[in-house]
Amino acid sequence: MVATATVERTASGVYGGVEPNAAWRDEVLRLAEERDAVILAHNYQLPEIQDIAHHTGDSLALSRIAAQSDAQTIIFCGVHFMAETAKILAPQKTVLIPDERAGCSLADSITGAQLREWKAQHPGAIVVSYVNTTAEVKAETDICCTSSNAVDVVASIPADREVLFCPDQFLGAHVKRETGRENLHIWAGECHVHAGINGPELAERAAANPDADLFIHPECGCATSALYLSGEGIVPAEKVKILSTGDMISAARSTNAKKVLVATEVGMLHQLRKAAPEIDFRAVNDRASCTYMKMITPAALLRCVRDGLDEVHVDLETAKRAQGAVQRMIEIGKPGGGE
Repeated sequence: MVATATVERTASGVYGGVEPNAAWRDEVLRLAEERDAVILAHNYQLPEIQDIAHHTGDSLALSRIAAQSDAQTIIFCGVHFMAETAKILAPQKTVLIPDERAGCSLADSITGAQLREWKAQHPGAIVVSYVNTTAEVKAETDICCTSSNAVDVVASIPADREVLFCPDQFLGAHVKRETGRENLHIWAGECHVHAGINGPELAERAAANPDADLFIHPECGCATSALYLSGEGIVPAEKVKILSTGDMISAARSTNAKKVLVATEVGMLHQLRKAAPEIDFRAVNDRASCTYMKMITPAALLRCVRDGLDEVHVDLETAKRAQGAVQRMIEIGKPGGGE
């Protein structure tokens, strides 16, 4: 019986001992109903986690669902900053993450103390932080942004005001290219998975698949290379699309391409293939898998919904300040789409 299954730590440190079969699915959904819980899964999660979730999407879209849901408990299958964002937007609800150790190299690349020090070096600057940051960093931020509205957010700031953009250097470079803004200072942070999808690899895959569209996440180290390939005419400009994860789904449904090369975390392929099963979606780098995202295993989810673990807390004052930065983001530019 799944209900009495022993969840155990595997040699790799994740929770294991449970098979994602029909009994597991029935038990998880039954327990979620008993707990008045909604299960949210990020696009980078394991396919079996995506398939059991009540809602799947990018982190901001899921956080909005968390805030609007009638459920009292939110089970966020993603990494820790995502569950924190849900708690910020829904402070009255219980927010659980199936494994509290699921962190994020990008969110960890800047702390609240580091941001405060950076702000002190640029008095009067406006701080724009990617939503992929901790609650502490959001609390020190003027306006948050997503990858789909970062350009609009920065463009909304008066041209004579300095802007501090953190923490992703590749998204920051994309924004600087698009806005032409010289007084935009960029923090040197990165997602280790996206940074590892490099230009030479993209060029090689594009050359081998000349008819393929390119879906490139702006966090990727290869985003500049994609624009270079387009600018030099090596790849037709209409085939190069710089997209957030949410926008990739929309693009998948509208493209006429028979093949698409995807530069983002490989979990995204599952949702793309569901959205457009007739298209051949292939990863630019099939090793681009986030260890933290994959910590949310079937066993971890069962443990979470059965035992009410692990609860995410955000200090009320921190949450209040952070909520203002998130709300201002929502009011500017493109409201949909997240990281």
